[in-house]
Amino acid sequence: MITGEIKNKVDKIWQDIWAGGITNPITVIEQLTYLMFIRSLDEHELETESLEALGVASRPRIFPETEAGQSMRWNKFKDKDARKIYEIVGQKVFPFIKNMNGTDTDTAFSRYMRDAMFLFPEGKKQLLQKVVTGLDELYEHDIADRDMLGDLYEYMLGKLSTAGQNGQFRTPKHIRDMMVRLVAPGPDDRICDPACGTAGFLVSSAEYIRERYEAVMTSGQWDRFAGETFSGFDSDATMLRISAMNLMLHSITHPDIDYEDSVSKQNEVSSKYDVILANPPFTGTVDEESISDNLKAVCSTKKTELLFVALFLRMLKKGGRCACIVPDGVLFGTTNAHKALRRELVENHQLRAVISMPSGVFKPYAGVSTAVLVFTKTGAGGTDRVWFYDMKADGYSLDDKRAETADNDIPDILARFHNLAGEAGRARTDRSFLVDKADIAANACDLSINRYKETVYEKVEYDSPLVILTRLDELSLTIADRMEELRGMLDE
Repeated sequence: MITGEIKNKVDKIWQDIWAGGITNPITVIEQLTYLMFIRSLDEHELETESLEALGVASRPRIFPETEAGQSMRWNKFKDKDARKIYEIVGQKVFPFIKNMNGTDTDTAFSRYMRDAMFLFPEGKKQLLQKVVTGLDELYEHDIADRDMLGDLYEYMLGKLSTAGQNGQFRTPKHIRDMMVRLVAPGPDDRICDPACGTAGFLVSSAEYIRERYEAVMTSGQWDRFAGETFSGFDSDATMLRISAMNLMLHSITHPDIDYEDSVSKQNEVSSKYDVILANPPFTGTVDEESISDNLKAVCSTKKTELLFVALFLRMLKKGGRCACIVPDGVLFGTTNAHKALRRELVENHQLRAVISMPSGVFKPYAGVSTAVLVFTKTGAGGTDRVWFYDMKADGYSLDDKRAETADNDIPDILARFHNLAGEAGRARTDRSFLVDKADIAANACDLSINRYKETVYEKVEYDSPLVILTRLDELSLTIADRMEELRGMLDE
């Protein structure tokens, strides 16, 4: 957990970059990501040197063992003057890391460095020096381990949530953690987010697995954990760079992160993953000709929020679990595509839960009402009853400030979901309840909680009209008396 002091230091670095003319938060994150990556390469090199000194079998060096090659290392240039730092980073280090692909140090991050651009203004060389010094101070004095480094990066990514439209790339961490705990991934599962953005769901999954299984994982499971356990797709190269860095900071050095338009015909992945966690795009449409035919077979539409849910079903193995966020319209939309998708979930697979979230969850940049769908791919039905939960609070205020509060339904959601047998006797007037499949089918597979929730109205007894009129007369007389007293006071 990072402290307020560390957050203040990060904010200072951010403000310096902002004042230096780099105001797009995505660009700020990207440039900081490059610098953090450059420093991590030097740490790798230092570890290699230590192993060699101990006589341990050496691993490949990253930087050439020449004077020019060694000058590119963080610890060699960090204390130089501003002009020299700018020259080394911009003209030597940056081109070097852009061309690292294909070496033994290849990572998902280096694969997506090809189109990266060094955007620190040439006329403000001291800005780069400030940022290098600020980051180095964080690493030297405040970052105790890799977990804290991941928390630091998570805090930086959190700034995207308060940056207008850029916030669409990130789901609040506490919501991601809730969804991960709903599907409970294990060390042998292959986990995917087909709309990965900054890879938040994959990071939350990694944290969950380490928390639950770290003490018992085998060497083979750890090898898979560093790579093939985690997969993600995105059609934004910047997001891929950021997500790969985020994963690398959480010990996932070789994730399967690919540039892909997930719902297009180019994506042919099928029956591959054990777990899918995602918050896919809510708005917009895609070119009908580019949509994969087997997705259109489930729901013939151009709406991305429907196509992605159909995609999740295709990409999951039989028995695979999914927790995904959808806009409320998916739950009750009346188009043929909406109905077909819901019918697919209810009739042909096992729809387990619908958790309606309050509209403030994604503030300040969006007030859309959303829900979490939890389902298991079976291909042979299995929906018996569906669990509904009406979330009213998530631990934060539901206004633009999103300040931390004591009201939080998430612990109750997790406890009840993992004990659905105990939900059987709950009435539909309660916060959560079970609904039989037959009832859902009779309502065109409508999944909005308000369709099934019952509201108890308290009978209010009012006085008779004559009593109310008499009371009004008495008030009028009182007002008239007070007015006379005021006039008398003025006459004096």
